[in-house]
Amino acid sequence: MLAQTAPKKDATAKKTEKAAKTTKAATAKPATAAAKPATAGPVKKDGTPDMRFKENKNKPKPAAGPLKKDGTPDKRFKTNKKS
Repeated sequence: MLAQTAPKKDATAKKTEKAAKTTKAATAKPATAAAKPATAGPVKKDGTPDMRFKENKNKPKPAAGPLKKDGTPDKRFKTNKKS
């Protein structure tokens, strides 16, 4: 028995698919090129900062006192109150 083959596409369908792919790529490249990373660390192929490196991680300032489970300062303690 012969194996089934996928139906062949005509030339116009191939051209429209190719045109759609190029328009997507053309619209995506300027958007990523305009958004340059502000960090001096290594970047990925798409231009975004590689978060595996210490230079690219923006860690929040540690609070002076105890923290809640979600990481925010616990306002029940005097060290975390402003006044």
